[in-house]
Amino acid sequence: MQTRRLVLAGIGLTGLAACATPGSEGGGGTGASGSTLVRPRFVTPPLAPLKATPNRLSRITVCTRPFRGAGPRIEAEAFGDKRLVHNYGHGGSGWSLSWGSAEQAAALALEGGAREVAVIGCGAIGLTTALTLLRSGASVTIYAAERAPFTRSARATGLWSPSSRVAQDDQVDAGFAERWEAMARRSWAVHHSHLGLDGDPVKFVDIYALNDAAGGPAPRPGPAPSPGSVPFSHLGSRLRGLAPSSRPLDKSEHPFPVARTRMAPEMTFNVAEYADQIAADVLREGGRIEQRVFHAPSELAALTEPVIVNCTGYGARALFGDETIVPVRGQIAWLTPQPEVTYGLYYRGVSMLPRADGIVIQAIGGGDMVGYGVENETPDRAEAEACLEAISPLWAGARPA
Repeated sequence: MQTRRLVLAGIGLTGLAACATPGSEGGGGTGASGSTLVRPRFVTPPLAPLKATPNRLSRITVCTRPFRGAGPRIEAEAFGDKRLVHNYGHGGSGWSLSWGSAEQAAALALEGGAREVAVIGCGAIGLTTALTLLRSGASVTIYAAERAPFTRSARATGLWSPSSRVAQDDQVDAGFAERWEAMARRSWAVHHSHLGLDGDPVKFVDIYALNDAAGGPAPRPGPAPSPGSVPFSHLGSRLRGLAPSSRPLDKSEHPFPVARTRMAPEMTFNVAEYADQIAADVLREGGRIEQRVFHAPSELAALTEPVIVNCTGYGARALFGDETIVPVRGQIAWLTPQPEVTYGLYYRGVSMLPRADGIVIQAIGGGDMVGYGVENETPDRAEAEACLEAISPLWAGARPA
């Protein structure tokens, strides 16, 4: 056995020496002829330039996000002889908080012992709530006016953003921050279970935050902020250490013609694929999806299920007359897909995020008040073209590698 170990060790050493490359850069040992044996360097792939031209715009979508000052409504109430559970009002954090929100809503739905549940809505919150209920042993039917690809959730940016316009400090109760943290941490964990699946429903993308100079204003395309000021809750510090952090880069580490750069790997969602996979899981695990439009709460009484979970998002404002929901307009310009662009960035008030279904371009400068109280869902091409004009200098003169 000892002889065998020596023979194998000898083979291993011989193999390593044979793989070394004389004369390469780096450190290493010395060969029989006196030449230096080194390992080849690691090489970082170049960043492909974005084709940031208006002729590549394929569509412009607008999403009305359902903001509630008190935060998402997750609570149960008696509804005639039924139990009604609300799960809506997540602002710009619907996908990010979906699984943790679903867990809390499902617990309320099953509290009375019933196991037949109707879920109203087929967006991010409706799909995750239905699947969570199914996996808790319930029988579930989703009733929705639209299938997932046509809901407002399908128009989301697709970036992990659990505290994006999720509440305001002067309206939340004392336990909100703790409940929010539980939702965020649970969602973060479940999102991870979708990493590496076919279609990349969830993946990490390197995002570069670019600044032209140490200070001073920069052009910020897009609409002006709405009048007034809302003390939006910023709770990210409660998750410190949960997600990867950013680090500054020196100029040798990136190709962008800017003064300062930071980079962080950020969780992103391929929303179209993610929604499709969750909907398929609902059906595969015994759930049903039925198209139905509800115009008033009284129409829900006709459902046979004793428990109803309301996941209608912004639709709850009209269906249930909930005036606590404030619309927040958000527009996305879609460039045709560029599979070779594998990074995202923030620059001059514009966000760029690569997705399989297109390159997402969005005006984010101006703060959280941009779009607040605006219900108009008409696309604005001038805004889209201004965003492209703002970021296009980053790739001026660049040629594909």
